[in-house]
Amino acid sequence: MAGGKMKKEKPSHGASASKHYQGGVTFHKSKGQHILKNPLLVDSIVEKSGIKSTDVILEIGPGTGNLTKKLLEAGKSVIAVEVDPRMVLELQRRFQGTPLSNRLKVIQGDVLRCDLPYFDICVANIPYQISSPLTFKLLAHRPVFRCAVIMFQREFAMRLVAQPGDNLYCRLSVNTQLLARVSHLLKVGKNNFRPPPKVDSSVVRIEPRKPLPPVNFKEWDGLVRLCFNRKNKTLGSIFRQKSVLSLLEKNYKTVQALQLSGPSGDAETEMDLTGFGDANEDQSMDLDDGRDDEMEVVDGNAGGEASDFKEKVLNILKQGNFEDKRSSKLTQVDFLYLLSLFNKDGIHFS
Repeated sequence: MAGGKMKKEKPSHGASASKHYQGGVTFHKSKGQHILKNPLLVDSIVEKSGIKSTDVILEIGPGTGNLTKKLLEAGKSVIAVEVDPRMVLELQRRFQGTPLSNRLKVIQGDVLRCDLPYFDICVANIPYQISSPLTFKLLAHRPVFRCAVIMFQREFAMRLVAQPGDNLYCRLSVNTQLLARVSHLLKVGKNNFRPPPKVDSSVVRIEPRKPLPPVNFKEWDGLVRLCFNRKNKTLGSIFRQKSVLSLLEKNYKTVQALQLSGPSGDAETEMDLTGFGDANEDQSMDLDDGRDDEMEVVDGNAGGEASDFKEKVLNILKQGNFEDKRSSKLTQVDFLYLLSLFNKDGIHFS
């Protein structure tokens, strides 16, 4: 598969050493183009995907079609979304005139910006820099698909599946697991790709929850974002911060002025996941450095409305026994309960 062109670059240590080919196509690492070259791994991914012969399969970043071919053989049809026009031509050329060509539809474009058609299952080896926004775009897709089996950077994958108390447990873990069941399928070494990436990878299975929990997603993410900004601090410490109290009090007064008090469950059918998949979350999932300094807290002698609102917030934490707990140890149920307590008292996060 490598061919003579791969041999030509072998002795070079200059600019040409960064070029990798398959079928005459140059791969660009900067675009996340790392093609699976291990046929046994491709077979394993397809097998673990549980594809049915009636499935419409979405593939993202098909490259030159090594995985695409196996998907076409396993399912009813494949919709491949590819941003690179060179890869689109290569893909069309590869299957042109074969019995599989009628079952392949290629969409040229950025998967984060284009509208996705109906699909039953997503199987993909994606550019790692779009991992977080793509995950939440898929989870917001309607109608709901059965599952997605996706190759991610190893650390990102382990954050997706992390549980309360794990070192990698973060906002990404909580938000993803609110919307889906996530499981780790395969570890994949970097040498299974051409060109090899700098990091190891993992294949993860994501199954959207049906039905979704009755929660306003903007409210949920507002709370989770705030809590995981300093995930190893106690919630009592976090909610004593001036910046936090100022934000919540502003929201509280706005809600009161609009007479919109009460829980936010009435927006449970809303599927706006704006902010769930921050682009920078792929690189740095949380800001907690483990230190207890630099905490900007409200002065204990402050009086008036600010002091009253502070007591209101702290009483809510005490009511749910959350004051001494840390975000890194809270479960989905804990966050749902905490959000309901705040919303019940008219305090909102969006």
